Amino acid sequence: MSPNGSDRSPRRPMRRKLLQALTAGLVLATATGCTYKDFPRLGMPSPTTEEAPRILSLWQGSWAAALAVGVLVWGLILWSAMFHRRSRTKVEVPPQTRYNMPIEALYTVVPIIIISVLFYFTARDESKLLDISKKPDVTVNVVGFQWSWGFNYVENVPGVSGDAKTDKNLDAIPDRFKKDFPANAGGVYDVGTPGTRNPQTNNPGPTLWLPKGETVRFVLTSRDVIHSFWVVPFLMKMDVIPGHTNSFQVTPNHEGTFLGKCAELCGVDHSRMLFNVKVVSPAAYQKHLQDLAKKGQTGYIPAGIAQTSHEKNRETNNL
Repeated sequence: MSPNGSDRSPRRPMRRKLLQALTAGLVLATATGCTYKDFPRLGMPSPTTEEAPRILSLWQGSWAAALAVGVLVWGLILWSAMFHRRSRTKVEVPPQTRYNMPIEALYTVVPIIIISVLFYFTARDESKLLDISKKPDVTVNVVGFQWSWGFNYVENVPGVSGDAKTDKNLDAIPDRFKKDFPANAGGVYDVGTPGTRNPQTNNPGPTLWLPKGETVRFVLTSRDVIHSFWVVPFLMKMDVIPGHTNSFQVTPNHEGTFLGKCAELCGVDHSRMLFNVKVVSPAAYQKHLQDLAKKGQTGYIPAGIAQTSHEKNRETNNL
């Protein structure tokens, strides 16, 4: 009992203030309408495509949710440690709570709600990022092999004859990807080795050229084992699988030379599977294709391992 004869504990106002502060923190962390630009990137590089901010926003939102849960848990731990510590004058065991159905239901429902919300936003953004229904302006067949990269530019380059839809080197690519190939696309290619270097930056690996402001579709194939195509500031990567073709598309919106790498442990020289991405104006991109043609790098390099019959059947059934 307090000196004035009241049973009110002086600790109650402190408890009330602590709960109010925790509630305010959760509201500030989860109920703001800020965009991805209003938060730190949390280790992510600056996005350089129109699609990358969606990935960055999902990353930041996941961190905000984790922080909100962490603040709540830390607050409850501190609250219990401060206001439910053992009394110096009382040695009896405090009341024990067992089989409290509301609390046990809360322990079950809250994690389900958190996971469901994260799942919803992840599924929503993933469906947008993997949507290739829009016909691309540019198509590049990225070929992964031990221990470098090749790039087939599926383009109708002046002076280059051929057709990507019937080219034997691209037989590994399913017809559902070829339907969007340009007509009579003779194409050009570039291929690297681990010792190849970018002439401007001296960074290791071959250089993939892309036009700024145009939608680029990457068709990913492998000649040997599983690789992973990752352009770091695109914030997007995808596995390059033998016997299975993956694809995604982006629209670069920043000119410059960016780093890329294989993000899948693919063997002894995995660390040397580096490449560069050079985003330039559409005019400079077309000039680069003509320069490749002048060097004799016309047609296409082999795309990789053809799909197995069961994989073809699966894709046919899902069309």
